[in-house]
Amino acid sequence: MAMHRAQEAGIDDVGIGALFGLHDYKYEVMGLLLHALQLEKDCGVGPHTISIPRLEPALNAPAAIRPPHPVSDHDFKKLVAILRLAVPYTGIILSTRETSAIRNEVFDLGISQISAGSRTNPGGYQEDSSEGFRAAQFNLGDTRTLDEVIGDITALGHIPSFCTACYRLGRTGRDFMELAKPGLIQKFCRTNAILTFKEYLLDYASPLTRAAGDELCSRLVEETPNARTRQTISRRLAKMEGGQRDMYV
Repeated sequence: MAMHRAQEAGIDDVGIGALFGLHDYKYEVMGLLLHALQLEKDCGVGPHTISIPRLEPALNAPAAIRPPHPVSDHDFKKLVAILRLAVPYTGIILSTRETSAIRNEVFDLGISQISAGSRTNPGGYQEDSSEGFRAAQFNLGDTRTLDEVIGDITALGHIPSFCTACYRLGRTGRDFMELAKPGLIQKFCRTNAILTFKEYLLDYASPLTRAAGDELCSRLVEETPNARTRQTISRRLAKMEGGQRDMYV
């Protein structure tokens, strides 16, 4: 009921999820889907995101070392596809618990958001101590740097997006769902993905990642069907090259 109470309190944008490995994954998936339906029925707004972490080994956590109901890679990929088909409007989040190989595979099955360069130990973003890793919340499956993750996503032909425009412009809750469910949100997402990716490439990317990213951005601009949108993106990219930042629609 926590998400219902949040909605009643005025928080109109919520995410749900399940930690897979504690119970039969089929039961957990059905629970997530019923939760999404109940939120829509009672609040008029389904979940903005669904998180799907698998239980991973952690210090002094026997259940994490030997999960009661382990989920195989095959079943994990299946549940990703089922969630994507059943709740097409939601973002499906994958953490660094999973290996780089699995993460690359499930992009094509429905994953839309991932973390990168994560640390799960106290103070992990300040120092990489061996003691810190022993005290981690769980073991990482993907230890690549952010730049390596971005480079690999680009190589797969996907565009990494750092967009926060919907939250900043109030496109949340019912307003977001009215755009997301019929697919109209794409007219914002594509443009904002290109712009935010370009900002990352200019300010943070390695030379190799930038070269691949610039090539991808150029191709996406050329493939933009609407001439006016294409011109708008091109003008904003030129402004970014000149030093302007934080542009979105």
